[in-house]
Amino acid sequence: MEILISALQLLLGLSFLVGVHELGHLWAAKAFGIRVETFSIGFPPKLLSFKIGETEYCLSAIPLGGYVKIAGMIDESLDTEQLKSEPQAWEFRSKPAWQRLIVMLGGIIVNVIVGVVIFIIYTFSFPDSYYPMQEVNKHGIYPSELGTSLGFQKGDKIQRVNGRTLQSFNELANPATILEGGNIEVERNGTIVSLPITDDFIRQFSTNKSARGFVSPLMPFKVGEVMPKKPAALAGLQVGDSILSINEQNIRYFQDLQTAIAEGKGKKLTIKALRQNQEVVVEADLSKDSLLGIRPEIKLQTREESYTFAQAMQVGSVRAFEVVFLQLAGMKQIVSGTIPMSESVGGLISIGKFYGGIWNWERFWFLTGMLSMVLAFMNLLPIPALDGGHVMFLLYEMIAGKPAPEKVMEIAQRVGMVILIALMVFANGMDIWKAIRGWIGL
Repeated sequence: MEILISALQLLLGLSFLVGVHELGHLWAAKAFGIRVETFSIGFPPKLLSFKIGETEYCLSAIPLGGYVKIAGMIDESLDTEQLKSEPQAWEFRSKPAWQRLIVMLGGIIVNVIVGVVIFIIYTFSFPDSYYPMQEVNKHGIYPSELGTSLGFQKGDKIQRVNGRTLQSFNELANPATILEGGNIEVERNGTIVSLPITDDFIRQFSTNKSARGFVSPLMPFKVGEVMPKKPAALAGLQVGDSILSINEQNIRYFQDLQTAIAEGKGKKLTIKALRQNQEVVVEADLSKDSLLGIRPEIKLQTREESYTFAQAMQVGSVRAFEVVFLQLAGMKQIVSGTIPMSESVGGLISIGKFYGGIWNWERFWFLTGMLSMVLAFMNLLPIPALDGGHVMFLLYEMIAGKPAPEKVMEIAQRVGMVILIALMVFANGMDIWKAIRGWIGL
């Protein structure tokens, strides 16, 4: 069922984004009196279609994109027969270069508008909840194995990243923060220590989702809930207890508790706790159950920040374009060889995993907004068969004062289609290979 829900969210999100993208081309073309012969979501074979005026609207079987067939233009259909006749007033090729440029940018512009609008509405609708860095630095951070490899130590207090003071702990795990490289300054025992962000760290951060938690805030806690019939309940732990030690190992933070439980699996734990200013000692038996059976009440103070609609317009717009800057930073790391392309690209399976197996509209629209900005960015790349390839030829025409030869454009379109198909096969092939590796435990 989770796979089905993930697939449905992926299909809905991509169909929506492809639809509005192609509508951008259609609206721009019709605005300049250019005939649009076909508007399709998905690639043939057709599942259903209807005609309004001179345009056939289709829903097709292969949900890997979509297209509009604009009269008088060399496009994905590679139909060049109509180009052998004299240009007609309603054809793409008969219009001024600036109008053709707007038509080719129409899909990208609409994707940007949709992405920005989604981010604005999302920012307005859902308050930010985060740990202020000032609150985190009362106790410091706890590094994972990856964080330790970068040089972090338990209790380090984050001061600056590339000379910038962070306001929220969320900023530290933001890919845009890490991909720019540089260094992270921490306070350790009263001394400022600089930790360089290495290429190896960037590679692991970018290719392993769990690496995003390379550090976490140290979390003081007390017992918030005791699960029935679990070792904690059977031992007599109570809601509100503060655990002081386990098997004489001091417990101050929730991470200490997790470590002590992991080390105590299969054993009896002697737990010392503070209850209403009195120490109590209980024994929990983990020989038959690896879970202690409590849920913590974290004592760190979170902050919620809501935005007026005017504020959301500014903050949401910035967040939308941060997605584009992140794509640029990631591409730079791929080109430099820091991040292997085989680990950084993903196909439909990867996107579906982001949507997840539980239908959550908040997450759905956030991811769809991100994908809208990514789609705009990818389509602007100067690859023939993408909008950016057409834009490249149109800019050449506007600068040179004459269009590129039709034969050159036809060949470029064919080469571009081969490149796009190869990229799709590669991305989806890597998804399948990663899934196989996971199944067989490689």
